[in-house]
Amino acid sequence: MGSFEILFVAGIVGGLAAWLYILSAKPAAGNAVLAAMLCGGFAAYTAVQIWHDGVIMFWTNHTVNLTGIQVWWDLIISVLIALFFIAPRARKMGMNLWLWAIPVGLLGSVGLLAVIARLFWLENRAAAETAGKAV
Repeated sequence: MGSFEILFVAGIVGGLAAWLYILSAKPAAGNAVLAAMLCGGFAAYTAVQIWHDGVIMFWTNHTVNLTGIQVWWDLIISVLIALFFIAPRARKMGMNLWLWAIPVGLLGSVGLLAVIARLFWLENRAAAETAGKAV
C-alpha cells in the first residue's frame, strides 16, 4: 500500500472515529481546543499539499471528469449545510458572520473549523460567566 492509499485509509479511520463519537457521545458543550487543533492540523496538511502539488491541483482535481465535479459540489454543499446550522449560534454569540464566512468560502473545512473553534470558545465563555453570576 502506497503513501496516498495510507492517507486515504487514515481518512476513513479518522472519519469513522469522529462519526461514532458524534453519534454516541453527549457532550454538554463544544470543545474549542479540539476544533482549533483540527483546524491547525488540517491547515498544515493543506499547506503541505499546496507545497507538494501546487494550488492548480485544486482546479485540476475538480475539473477533469464528472467524479471530480461531483466531489467539488459535495464539498460546497457540505460546507454550506454546516454554515447554515452554525449561523444562528454564531449570530447569537455576536460573531460577524459575514467576516467569518470569508475563510469558510476560501478555505472550506479549514475556515469552517476556525469558525467552530471561535463559536465554541464564545459559548463556553458565556456559559462560564452565567455560571459565575448564578453563584
